[in-house]
Amino acid sequence: MQKNNLVIKNTGSWYVVLTPDGREVNCKIKGNFRLKGIRTTNPVAVGDHVEIIEGDDGTGFISRILPRENYIIRRASNLSKEAHILAANIDRAVLVVTLFHPVTSTTFIDRFLATSEAYRVPAVIVVNKIDLLDSDPDEKQYLEDFMYLYRSIGYQVIAVSALDGNGVDELREALRGHISLLSGNSGVGKSSLINALIPELNLRTAQISDIHDTGMHTTTFSEMFPLSSSDGEPDGYLIDTPGVKGFGTIEMTRHEVAHYFPEIFEIGRECRFSDCTHTIEPHCAVRQAVDDALIAQSRYASYLSILDDSQPDKYRKPF
Repeated sequence: MQKNNLVIKNTGSWYVVLTPDGREVNCKIKGNFRLKGIRTTNPVAVGDHVEIIEGDDGTGFISRILPRENYIIRRASNLSKEAHILAANIDRAVLVVTLFHPVTSTTFIDRFLATSEAYRVPAVIVVNKIDLLDSDPDEKQYLEDFMYLYRSIGYQVIAVSALDGNGVDELREALRGHISLLSGNSGVGKSSLINALIPELNLRTAQISDIHDTGMHTTTFSEMFPLSSSDGEPDGYLIDTPGVKGFGTIEMTRHEVAHYFPEIFEIGRECRFSDCTHTIEPHCAVRQAVDDALIAQSRYASYLSILDDSQPDKYRKPF
């Protein structure tokens, strides 16, 4: 039984709050509402437990956010120190990617995974559109190599096709009993996957642009959907979010970044210096492991890109 008011939808100006007795109340934020110490574009996120003040007209105001267990956050833009919270109080962070049509970059993937590590949210990688790989052996080999890399690091990787249903049952089992954030670039098929998992929703989907091989935004706001079980009761929840192009990291210092790359952190224990940044220091076990192909070049490049994010003047606005 739900004990607190729960934010289940964010349209930008309004929040839909589900009350413990099953009512949905359209709410706005009361006053100048900002989280302590964090400038965010959305001070309230889907998944938040909140206190509300209801009015006579059936709407309400959110007056307080209860303490969060966790959240997933990304930098809002390259020229801003503001951040955007994707979701709060989640059990799983599910990243939907496509290796072709369109291509999800490994830098984007690794930034998402590092952020999940930073906030102690287990991450699952879902490779969608595997039905497009049937006729190309090179693409199929790339899929196998990709899955081997991330599974060897310790991540659960599920290959699916929202089109023909391949792998959807495995994904449904991974989501069962959890509150899961669903994120990814536009065009990776998040809405199609949700339709496969919850057919009664019939979410709108869009075609991929032939010119740019990119997706169009079909989800314009964040919303939580229940996953039904055989007895009709919710058996987990999915939080769908708008597609994102980039994933700027935030709240990471240079010496923390390695902690969020499990294989780099493990091998980094062998470095001569305990505060080694794995860039220019002598006798660096991590750089040697990259040379020896024990750490993937793509992962090390992603690590370096996040180090660059942590430069104090990286996002300073021009005068």
